Amino acid sequence: MLRYPANKKIYLFVMLCMMTKFVMGQNKSYSAKERAILIERQINQYFRDSLNQLYYENNKQSAKENEHSFLWPLCALMQGANEMEVLFPKKKYLEPVLIAIEKYNNPAPPAAGYQAKVAAEGKDTRYYDDNQWIGIAAIDAYHRTKKKAYLALAEKTHRLMMTGLDTVSGGGIYWREGDLSTKNTCSNGPGVLLALQLYKATGKKGYLDTAILIYKWTNEKLQAPDGLFHDAIKLPSLKLDKHIYSYNSGTMLQANVILHQLTKQEAYLTEAKRIAGSAERYFFREGRFVDNYWFSVVLFRGFISLYENDRAKLRIFREAVDHVWEEQRDADGLMGKRKRKSLIDQAALLEIYARLAHLEIEDD
Repeated sequence: MLRYPANKKIYLFVMLCMMTKFVMGQNKSYSAKERAILIERQINQYFRDSLNQLYYENNKQSAKENEHSFLWPLCALMQGANEMEVLFPKKKYLEPVLIAIEKYNNPAPPAAGYQAKVAAEGKDTRYYDDNQWIGIAAIDAYHRTKKKAYLALAEKTHRLMMTGLDTVSGGGIYWREGDLSTKNTCSNGPGVLLALQLYKATGKKGYLDTAILIYKWTNEKLQAPDGLFHDAIKLPSLKLDKHIYSYNSGTMLQANVILHQLTKQEAYLTEAKRIAGSAERYFFREGRFVDNYWFSVVLFRGFISLYENDRAKLRIFREAVDHVWEEQRDADGLMGKRKRKSLIDQAALLEIYARLAHLEIEDD
């Protein structure tokens, strides 16, 4: 269903102007807010199964695929919906996404959490990072609205996360439930963030202690010499998977900024700047994203936390996402490198344009 921001008549007028520009190819005249509105509209048109209150993984489903999306793209869409509510506080962009996510709930012990596919469509793995992304978006919504349901959701995902933490290899959280072969930055970096945000929301010292414990382990076991982060440590061999992804640097960058804010220790701020410098050199090429779009958005969150008052440092993200808009948009207004367009790519671009609009970072 299409949701109208602020005023229905104004919205329809804006959409008419935007679609006229789209046909004529006048791309650069769109504001970041207009682009976010259009992306959200296209997500609902091409990816939402309104009848079942769920979403599809791609705009053109294959018979070999799940009937509905895996959970991960909904984690991205949840954060994007939250950022749309930052722009339009009276609208309910989060509501349909949360209804869908609840259909992935798996209450099995040792703690309830969300599995990778719709529960009614079969039992599946619970990934700790998927649950953490939900928790991070929920706590962001809680800080914005003070609604206790969002805090409860974040606490729920934290409880599941903690069942994946042990002392094998000195600590750290596994990537997914039941798989003891790998501990990844993608399940530890967001674990640090979730615990830190819960500490900020509740003041409970246990959350801060957990965050610092995981933070130290991640730095010790998974950080590369330049400040970026390897993907994973394999068990029991302790061999590193040395792939470098932008979201891993993004979570640890943001964690350092928050730790500096909480402790006032300059070492955290110095480390945040070191990670940001290495990330800017590594993850951008000729003004374009090198990495997955959603991974790049998680890096953007880290940059925002560090450079919110220095907008010039954030313009590299505006330039990169505009290249996607101008070069990879199909006749339906959907974006991505592949012929079939994915929900997670649209969700990533929704979030980044909504954040750019909130920060008022526009074209020169």
